[in-house]
Parts: sequence; C-alpha cells; structure tokens
Amino acid sequence: MEDTRILLAHGNGGRLMRELITDIFARHLGNPLLDTDADAVTLPPLDGELMVTTDGFTVQPLEFPGGNLGSLAVHGVVNDLAVAGADPRYLTLSALIEEGLEVEVLDRLIASFAAAARECGVAVVAGDTKVVRRGEGGGLYLSVAGIGVKRAQAPLDIASIAPGDVVLVSGPVGDHGIAVMLAREQFGLSGELRSDSASVLPLAQAVRDLPGLRFMRDPTRGGLATVAHEIARACGHNVALNQRDVPLRPEVVSVCEMLGYDPYFLACEGRIVAVADAATAQEILVRWQALPGGRDACLIGRIEAGDCRVILETELGGRRVLDELEDDPLPRIC
Repeated sequence: MEDTRILLAHGNGGRLMRELITDIFARHLGNPLLDTDADAVTLPPLDGELMVTTDGFTVQPLEFPGGNLGSLAVHGVVNDLAVAGADPRYLTLSALIEEGLEVEVLDRLIASFAAAARECGVAVVAGDTKVVRRGEGGGLYLSVAGIGVKRAQAPLDIASIAPGDVVLVSGPVGDHGIAVMLAREQFGLSGELRSDSASVLPLAQAVRDLPGLRFMRDPTRGGLATVAHEIARACGHNVALNQRDVPLRPEVVSVCEMLGYDPYFLACEGRIVAVADAATAQEILVRWQALPGGRDACLIGRIEAGDCRVILETELGGRRVLDELEDDPLPRIC
C-alpha cells in the first residue's frame, strides 16, 4: 500500500479496498480456506459437537505491555471456547477501521492477530473490512466469531455447583486492567506491569476430563467478582472468597490502593476461574501448576449454603459483601 494512513476510499469497494485486503489482511491471515473473493466458504466436516461464540474488541491504547488489540481479539474468542470445553478450529474477523489510522499500526495489529491465531491452532476463514469517518471510531474495532469442537468429558454445568465445592483461579487477577490503565499514562502513573493476555486453552485441556469439574469461566470484564456473582445466581448459594488466597501482584495492589480500585473487579485476559468438588480441586491445582500459564494457580474460596451473595473473607478475619459491579472503572479495556 502506498498510503501511510487509512482513507475513506479504503472502504469503498474499489482498488484501494482490494489493496488493503490483499496487502495487509490476506498477507498475514492467508490459509487454504480463506478466499477473499468469495461471499462464503465451505468448511471441512468437524468430528464432534460444534460450539460457536462471538465477541467484539475495543481497547485504548491499541498496543499495551503484554499485548495489543490483535492478539487480545484472538485470545478472547479462543478462551471463550476453551472454558466451554471446546478445541477452537476456525475464526471470522470483521474490522472497523477509523479514517486516519496509520497503515503501519494496522499492519502490526493484524500481524499480531495472525501470529496469535497460529499459536492457538485456529484458521481465519472469513472476514470483512469497513472504514468509518474520522472521529467515529477508536482507531480500530475488531469483531471475531469462533467455531470449535466440544471435547470436555466433564459436564460443565454451572447449575450443578453445590455447597462444599471449591473455587480456583489459574493465576494473579487484575493484571490486564491495570496494565492497560498504566499504558494510558493517566493520573501521572506509569509502570512495567504486563497484561496477562494469553490463550488459556492448555489450562482448560489439562482438566476438562475430570468428572468433578463443575464450571470454568475466563474473568474478563468485571473480573473475578463478576464471575463469582454469576456462580452465586446460577447455583443459588454464596461464594466465599478468601482475601489471603486470591493472588494479586504487588503492582496491582499498589495502583488499586492509590486510586481506589477494587482488584476483584478488574479484567483478566489469560486466567480461568473454576469450580470443582474438593478432591478434584486439588487435582486441578496440581495439573495447572505444572503448566507455564498456571504456576501461580490457587484455591481461593468455596461455595456455602446461603442467599446468593459474594462474600470476601478479609485478612483481619472479617467478612464483607462484594456487591455486583455497577460503574465501569476502566472503560475500553477489551
């Protein structure tokens, strides 16, 4: 492409749009199934029950320590399939590009999307591009759909969670939310904390055969506390989290203390929250801690008979209710 920035003409269906698709999207995402001249493609038969998900991604800044919008979009969809017990196979990609975005930035983001897709073993099989007027977008929005094949042997039924079950998390929480905030250099703060954006597929594959596994979820928007509220509503009992056991990096704790954020509501992009019976929870912990992405996995709480509340057991021995999130403390993070 000769232009250094995206023009409205790159979305008009003519030569410039063809060059945009060929020189950036097809160059990075190309595979035998991707036909940029077709309205639809035929997929090979898949050997199992199909699962599908879709998600939209918007983050500011577009690039941040530990990731960027491109890799984040792949991880977000792959992780949704993984925690549902599926092996991801195919993705579709729709890109809404703002007029004026630097072509070099777009190229980096799509290259990162392609690299993350290859690492996760998924192929992009269809896509679309649109250009919106300057000031009507955030540089780039990505909408991604994913198709996978269900492989889990565990039932993964959130309604089956019962008192006595144990809550686990695969690693420290809140890293993504704070890393993105620091990358904005707001409040005069900066730092080296990296987002946890990554595929959780290896973690899910390692435990999805365990019959005592009740549930898995990736705690994105709304963080750990929001997942805990989903569990409490679905099973009709309390979720009690132990403050001493929830893993938090010192950088996350420091920023939250300075700015008044609650780390339990901050987004993660490479973690799993799971619920299992007590014996299975110990086996999950062993399997996760044997993997690079789960070395810091912890048992963090339990399910108690109650009235659908989320309770934090504090380090001082008290108990406080974590209310459901209402405000958006960190917008445009995923």
